[in-house]
Amino acid sequence: MSKDKPAQKEDACVLVSGGVESMVLLSDALGRYEHVTPFYVRNHLRWEETELFWLKGFLRNLKQPNLRPLKVAELTLRDLYENHWSITGIKIPGVHSSNESVYLPGRNLIFLSKAACFCSMNGITAIEIGVLKGNPFSDSTSRFFRKMSDVLSLGLNSEISVRAPFQKFKKEDVIVMGRKLMLEMTFSCINPKGYEHCGECNKCTERKKAFFGAGVFDKTKYKKSGI
Repeated sequence: MSKDKPAQKEDACVLVSGGVESMVLLSDALGRYEHVTPFYVRNHLRWEETELFWLKGFLRNLKQPNLRPLKVAELTLRDLYENHWSITGIKIPGVHSSNESVYLPGRNLIFLSKAACFCSMNGITAIEIGVLKGNPFSDSTSRFFRKMSDVLSLGLNSEISVRAPFQKFKKEDVIVMGRKLMLEMTFSCINPKGYEHCGECNKCTERKKAFFGAGVFDKTKYKKSGI
């Protein structure tokens, strides 16, 4: 975890999905800010019920006095995505798919805009997002986050700083960083089977490989094991 001293009189909003990186980021942020609010945006995609189930379970075990209650915001993407795999479940990116195949257009724009409104209304100046090294998307770059900070601050007439502290880390690094947390209660799958990881989608494959690469035993329950 971060060795940085807690920021003085600064609160943060951490964008959470329930995945490894956002949960480790949330835990890390609790050591750096006075108060931290986990912020989830529900886009009404097919895995979100399961994602929220695991997210709430993880938060119940994260007993920190400066952790604020989970805020769940709503902003549907069903009206735009329509026949996209994230809605229909058809042709979900699998084991051999590229990272580019899981791109969800505009999602970071929506997350940050919604979170920034919440921050502005609650006197919070920092938004943290768990983007990792090697992320190929244009809405996950340092340049994008700098410009979004400026635009959000201008549009809301409030100081808003978008930060991505894990941008220099790979998923394996984050798993090592959070190895003392209950990582088996994080959730990464885009094709859940009940409340379990499917074990064969793009995100499950990425997760398995990262645990193996980190040398950390993966306690996650997958419907289909192996890499």
